[in-house]
Amino acid sequence: MSDRPNRRAFAARPGDPEQWIRSADTAPRDGKRSGFTARLTIDITPELRGRIKIAAFQRGVTVADMLRDLLEREFPNDEGDSS
Repeated sequence: MSDRPNRRAFAARPGDPEQWIRSADTAPRDGKRSGFTARLTIDITPELRGRIKIAAFQRGVTVADMLRDLLEREFPNDEGDSS
């Protein structure tokens, strides 16, 4: 009987969350950089999460793309805004 490889480390939480967050600043393995270098985590109710997922599905977009667009609209990059 052959042994199965231990894949637990792939999905394991990082031992040092700060290092894991800073690792977003390093280039990905394929050498391509995405425009997104930070992760935002928020706590929401399961009901709200469900409504967000349904809305994204109905619009034919991912939840991440829909929320990025929402945040861009709500917090535009105003060059002249000093606040």
